Amino acid sequence: MIVPVTAVFAAALGLLLLVLSLLVVRYRLKFKQGLGVSEDIDFQAAVRAQANLVEYAPTGLIMLAIAELNGVSGTWIYWTGLGFVVGRLLHAFGMVNGRGGPHMARMVGILLTWLAIVVLAVLLIWNVYQVYG
Repeated sequence: MIVPVTAVFAAALGLLLLVLSLLVVRYRLKFKQGLGVSEDIDFQAAVRAQANLVEYAPTGLIMLAIAELNGVSGTWIYWTGLGFVVGRLLHAFGMVNGRGGPHMARMVGILLTWLAIVVLAVLLIWNVYQVYG
């Protein structure tokens, strides 16, 4: 069985990770910093934006794939996945442009990410209940 909807969102998040990684590499070359970060706030924000994506993306994608494999409605998978990816994009944009400080895109992004994870958790639990309950 394939998971085409999850595959599209995984591809989008993979591309976002490459963009954020290139930004980090740019700062690593600029500051000749192979490990860790310098005192530059923009460098620190870029590293955290990349790391935050790496922290959240696997959980969201695994939950999406399980839901899709378990037969949760494609409409729910699509809209929840879209919210998750948009949340990750907004968070990264807000983190980098807000230089690690408060930024509307960062706040909306994390809220969308959390909402998507909560919705996926409920969908997964509901799906299991319907099958085995």
